[in-house]
Amino acid sequence: MEITLRTGRPADAPACGLICFEAFKTINQNHNFPIDIPSVEIATGFLQWMLEDSRFFVVVAELDGKIIGSNFLDERNPIAGVGPITVDPTIQNKSVGRRLMEAVGARAEQMNFPGIRLVQAAFHNRSLSLYTKLGYAVREPLACITGPVLNQQLPGCEVRPAVAADLVAGNQLCARIHGHDRGGELADAINQQKASVVFRHGRLTGYATTIGFFGHAVGETNDDLKALIAAAPAIAGSGFLLPTRNTELFRWCLANGLRVVQPLTLMARGLYNEPAGVFLPSITY
Repeated sequence: MEITLRTGRPADAPACGLICFEAFKTINQNHNFPIDIPSVEIATGFLQWMLEDSRFFVVVAELDGKIIGSNFLDERNPIAGVGPITVDPTIQNKSVGRRLMEAVGARAEQMNFPGIRLVQAAFHNRSLSLYTKLGYAVREPLACITGPVLNQQLPGCEVRPAVAADLVAGNQLCARIHGHDRGGELADAINQQKASVVFRHGRLTGYATTIGFFGHAVGETNDDLKALIAAAPAIAGSGFLLPTRNTELFRWCLANGLRVVQPLTLMARGLYNEPAGVFLPSITY
């Protein structure tokens, strides 16, 4: 029985999607948390999109020619993002996860990314230990937040859908806060008509690619993030990710009927700047 790694192909989506769904379902149910991905079809569609996009590096693990796991590296931005990494839950103690993580780490070094990041489920002790051994450091405790649509407008904050002309200002804001932009993701979200921006005093002071699991947001102040959350037409997926050190924003969410789904951890290897503003990470970082 020999485990091999190879580059992922679009035709791998059904097998990888099934494993992705089963892996997340198993670990979440074992710890009494809701399932992050509600169906095999959604998992497969999401992975199909990444497998078909050359801006994602994909590595697949096979055992005797059968796919048993996969990992993805988002290369759309100056900082690379890892995940989702999933391994067939029936395959244990064969170091498949380690090899998949080492493969994307080697790819990031080959492509000269100054830093790579990921988000892991805080209840998953094995992944926390593995990533720490591989050089990742804990940077932020997070909570996945969900609840009803708030349908509110904060005084002094104008929220509207983002357009292509907002890309430059959005990238500049993200760079001021994080030390780098996330322009690849923001451009995609604008093209997909998912992104929103907030203006105060006549200038862009925050944006969100979407308020949800796969979206990120940045703002000059908590009012900017509150405005984006309050105006969101939906909370996408399992919820949005909130750094729990931001006590003011966390309390505001709870006071407005939102609730915690699960704890997570933002981890980074390589370049990391302490944010100079407020932010919501995505499930990648």
